[in-house]
Amino acid sequence: MRAVSLPEVPYGATAVRPDWSELPFAVRAAIGARLGAEVSGVRSAGGGFTRAFAAVVTTVDGGRAFVKAAPVTDPTADWYAREAAVTRALPPDVPAARPRWTLVVDGWFVLCLDAVDGRVPGLPWAPAELDAALQAWAVSAAALAEPSDELRAVGLVSLPEILWHEMSWWSEIVRGREPLPPAPAWVPERLGELAALERALPALAGGAGVLHGDLRVDNVLIDPAGAAWLCDWTWPCLGAPWFDAVTLLVSAYASGLDADALLERWEAPVGAVDGALAALGGYWLVRASGGPSSASPHSRQHQRFSGTQALSWLASRRGWV
Repeated sequence: MRAVSLPEVPYGATAVRPDWSELPFAVRAAIGARLGAEVSGVRSAGGGFTRAFAAVVTTVDGGRAFVKAAPVTDPTADWYAREAAVTRALPPDVPAARPRWTLVVDGWFVLCLDAVDGRVPGLPWAPAELDAALQAWAVSAAALAEPSDELRAVGLVSLPEILWHEMSWWSEIVRGREPLPPAPAWVPERLGELAALERALPALAGGAGVLHGDLRVDNVLIDPAGAAWLCDWTWPCLGAPWFDAVTLLVSAYASGLDADALLERWEAPVGAVDGALAALGGYWLVRASGGPSSASPHSRQHQRFSGTQALSWLASRRGWV
């Protein structure tokens, strides 16, 4: 087994969020009124990379709900509104929390979802938990292969379009439009090959099914029965389901596991996985070099870790190191 690489901060502890007491009184009162009972306990979500409120809220009558809240002037409020629309339209087979209600009060947007009794998987991945996460995505991908009209109405961009416009950083670097970010020592000699892999990817990643679009270890919860739930459905798009599997398996590669063997069931086209790893590596490393983030002090380390691991996996697959 290869050496295990771990992020500087565990993914269950990356978020910096306001406490319940820091929410405006009117917002707290409105949440309690909608829940039908006084709030007696709040457990903040440690994972994620936003500064918005997100917590499992318990009421005096034993009720539980997952509540997210952000000022309407914060882009996160738009993300929460989109998450509500997407999760409301997901097919029943998709293991994801469903929304109960939303409200706007005192300049804040609030989303209430069913509370999932679960935890973010630890790294290195336990094989059983990784299998559960991959199975959850396989079930979801099958259920989302033909999206409903309601889900389409949310507005779904194609993955190839995203790849062309947001994840073509090696091509930008080769053209001199973007500086080379800190990267593994072998990268400068392989810039042309990285850009070529990146350019070939959009033609290989298209599809009619719905992707999660942000399938990372911190968007997975493992419940007491060992089953996986998929969280934070903010960025779904239309494309090939193997792409989300690659995104998730970057952390499995870092965990020393045989990520290539785990990918076999997804039947990615020849060259597609290498293209995905090149594009993901470039995207994450460029983002990591962007200076301090206003979202979370740990977001840059996540991007740096993920980009480095994606490129390490790519180099291993192509015999570059």
